[in-house]
Parts: sequence; structure tokens; C-alpha cells
Amino acid sequence: MHRSFLTVLAAASYLAVAVAPGLGQARGAPESFADLAAQLSPSVVNISTTQTMEADSDERQQMPFPPGSPFEEFFKEFMERNRQGRPRRATSLGSGFIVDKSGLVVTNNHVINEADEITVRLRDGARYDAVVVGRDTKTDLAVLRIKADVEFPALSWGDSGKARVGDWVLAIGNPFGFGGSVTAGIISARGRDINAGPYDDFIQTDAAINRGNSGGPLFNLAGEVIGINTAIISPTGGSVGIGFAVPSALARTVVEQLVEFGRPRRGWLGVRIQTVTEEIAEGLGLDKPSGALVAGVSDEGPAKDAGIEAGDVILSFNGQDVREMRALPRIVAETPIGRTVAVEVWRKGARKSIEVKIAELDESAAQVAAVEEAMPKASEKLETLGMKLSTITPELKQQFELADDVAGVLVTDVDSDSSAAEKGIRPGDVIVEVQQDGVTTPQQVLDKIVEVQNENKRSVLLLLQRTGEKRFVAVRLKKS
Repeated sequence: MHRSFLTVLAAASYLAVAVAPGLGQARGAPESFADLAAQLSPSVVNISTTQTMEADSDERQQMPFPPGSPFEEFFKEFMERNRQGRPRRATSLGSGFIVDKSGLVVTNNHVINEADEITVRLRDGARYDAVVVGRDTKTDLAVLRIKADVEFPALSWGDSGKARVGDWVLAIGNPFGFGGSVTAGIISARGRDINAGPYDDFIQTDAAINRGNSGGPLFNLAGEVIGINTAIISPTGGSVGIGFAVPSALARTVVEQLVEFGRPRRGWLGVRIQTVTEEIAEGLGLDKPSGALVAGVSDEGPAKDAGIEAGDVILSFNGQDVREMRALPRIVAETPIGRTVAVEVWRKGARKSIEVKIAELDESAAQVAAVEEAMPKASEKLETLGMKLSTITPELKQQFELADDVAGVLVTDVDSDSSAAEKGIRPGDVIVEVQQDGVTTPQQVLDKIVEVQNENKRSVLLLLQRTGEKRFVAVRLKKS
């Protein structure tokens, strides 16, 4: 058995050598990462923070023993005598890296969030008090400044857009407070959305990343920073080979804005968008589900001024293809404020080019919502329409608490096992459009459905209104 196992290994090694030359120009692993680690480590720093936490009465009374335990009174007496409600000091550790010789340090916002004191320690043991230059909660990035009469060893940014799945990467940081730890691995995936924020585009790596690595750099083999280690998935609290880094293509722009303005400055289009599903794509006449469907347009936004309408599908923005809905907010955010860009939309079966002058995003709830998904993704396992419709009467307005100015066709009942129910349609919803044509009577809805069936389409596209908000839904038609 031992000999067979060795034979398998030898065969696998031979196969790898024989095939590798034809796989492209991927760079192989060096015999050692030692030279690269020695070159880069002096620019990676340890960040420690101190925060004053107020003790409250509930915290003081919390006990590690069940009620009635013989240790209960002893514990209460001990806590009152030693703490007496006094504030306590909490400390935390993280990582960062120097990006400018003058002493600019990049890290994660969550590493220094709410800190009273921030200390940066270099590899040679030098310690510096740091001040916050700027922070961004949406991308979890922060820039610090340290000062001294020396030039600090600074790192260079790399182009994360050129990084490929399978490329070697190096991570340096301070996991669990062990400063200057180096780990190596590969890029496992790109473009990961982990629901951390509206601009998620993480690099996934299996290079070991643990608590304390947050804010540290992820390097390519050229020694360039292509990511900032930010998050891990870990049932145990330690590395299980799934770590995430903010790509340099996103981080570099944010860092430059934080240095110049002290805050991020993002572009704003002023639309609410939703995913283009297969049914919606079919209903709109698109060859494939791609782009971002405009569900609503802000009254005072750039999109409104430019003539973008609800029902348009944004296919490209400023020369960049919008392959899926979630890519658009990031592309818009990275567009320089005040620039006029070309936007290609799909409108009623044809492509149309529109020029839009990008405004600055106000980080208020109203504008942030205008670039986020307008509705949750729905199930695609649909078979029937399953709705009862009615014209809108004064009595129905009162029954379903509709606004006085609402216009369309009212949904009065939905079969629980129908396609409409699975799409989230419910009594009280108002159908405003069918296949992007306005409707005011149930007969108009039925006529449009007959047209769709005659075209051998599998679903019909509806524009629904609920409590003042509009959204598109593609409902699978019942087979005749």
C-alpha cells in the first residue's frame, strides 16, 4: 500500500510538470517567500487601541453562576467592592500598513472604531501615537497619520484587477497579537459579496487570516498591495481557509479621498434598482438576464434630469458593462463627481444612449437607498399567474388603504400556491404597467397577457406599486 501511494504521487507530479507549460503565463511559487517577507514586513504595522467603556448596572450584576448558587452572594460582593460602577479600559489589536513616507497608515475602520487612543508600532519596536485622517464605514477603511523626523518605509499599490483566481498571495499582519506573522496562499475567488456593505467586491483567499490580521495587506508576488484583509468566515474563531480582502482597485480610490477630503466622495445617479431575472429579461426582450433594472428614479437626481426612466435596464455605465445589478452602485460610486458619462439602457426593445452628469452622493438614508436593490431576489420556480383583479373604487381604496392619487389595477386576491404568490405579490398591490404599457382596467391586463401568450413568452412583466414604492415583477404564465 505504501508503494502504491508513492506511485500515485509520482504520477501526479509528472502530470503537473507535463501539463503546466500549456496553462498560460501564471507565475509559479518561489522556492521561498523569505526575501519578499523581509522586504515587505517593515512597512506592516501593529495597531493597538484603547477605549473607555462605561459600566452599567446590568453588566455589574451579570454572574457566571446560576441563580441560587452558593457563590452568588460572594460574586456580588466581589464585583461591588472591586468595580463599584467605575468605567473600564478595553484594548484591541489589529494590523495596518504604511502607504506614504510621511506616515500615512491604512487599516480597517472596525480596528480603530470608537477608540480613545490609537498606537502604531513598527517592526523595529518604535511606537507612535496616531490620529485619524478619515474613515469610511461602507468599505470598512480608515487612514491614520503618525509623525516623526524620519521617512517611513512605504508600500506600493498593485492592480487587483489583474489578479487571477489561483495566483499566489502573501498576507502579513498581527494575528492574535503575534506581530509580523507571514502566511501564503492563493486567490480562491474574486468579486465576493458577503453582505458587508453596498460596494462588496471582495477577494477571497486561503492565505491564513485570523483575528488581528484585520487591516493588514494582501500582496502579490511583485510585493504590491492588491488587497486589505478585512473579514473571515470561521466557526471556530481561527482560520479555516476562507478570508476576504478589500481589492486595491476599490481601496486605493477611497484612501485617496480620505487623505484629501477626510471622507469618501462618491458619485450618485439617483435610481432604485433591482435584479434582472430570467423572467424579467424575457419580458423585456433581452437575450439574457444582465444589467440593472431601474425600479424608480429620484425626483431631484441626475438620472431624472438626463431622462432615465423606470423600466430602463442599465447595460453599461461610463464604458463599463453592468453584468449584474450589484455592480452598478460600485461603478457609479467610483465615477468622478461632475463628470458627464454615457449610459446605455435597454428601453422597450431597443438600446438607447443617454448622457448623465454625476452628482455627489449625500450619505443620508434617502440617497443611499437610491442605489441599493429595490426588492429582494425572488424564487424562480413559478407556474401560474394566480391573481384576481379589480378596478380601483373608492370603497377598495378605503379597504386597502390606498393613496388618493393611486392609478392602475388592484390585486384583490392571490392564490397561495401561485406564481404571483411566490413573487411576493399580495392583495392591495396595484398593477401600474404590463409589459411597460400603462393599464387602468382588468381587461387591459388580460389583453396584454393574451398578447404575451401569442408571442410564446413564458412570463409577463408587471410594474407594481405598494405603499408608494414601485417595483418590477416577472410572473410565470399558466400553461394553456
